[in-house]
Amino acid sequence: MTNRLWDRIPEGQFIRYLLVGAWNTFFGYALYAGLNYVLTDVIPYAYMAASVISNIIAITVAYLGYKVFVFRTRGNILREYLRCYAVYGAAAAMNLILLPVLVTGLNFIITQRVYAPYIAGAILTAVTVLASFFGHRNFSFKS
Repeated sequence: MTNRLWDRIPEGQFIRYLLVGAWNTFFGYALYAGLNYVLTDVIPYAYMAASVISNIIAITVAYLGYKVFVFRTRGNILREYLRCYAVYGAAAAMNLILLPVLVTGLNFIITQRVYAPYIAGAILTAVTVLASFFGHRNFSFKS
């Protein structure tokens, strides 16, 4: 039995997506963690500001990688960029809603509360990887 959804993905595209996605996940999370670390003693709820800033930068980096290496489109750059932001923007909005919930929940579970924003950020990052592939493939970079 074959899965028709997977049959329609050009060979190597999902692997390229995972490679670019792995880089972007590392880059985006490292940026988030770095900003959270730097801003923690500067502003309250630094993890929220770190999330917003890192998402803006990471979405731009992801767009470039997906356009050039994964989907290899020649479509309208601005339209694709805005669509990419829509896909990631939906995920980022959900992350902003869930991040405080996860941080608060983790504060009840772990003894070292200082790590809660980092763990919550990693959990939410992992959730968006597979779902965003189909959003980008079927919306952001659709021919």
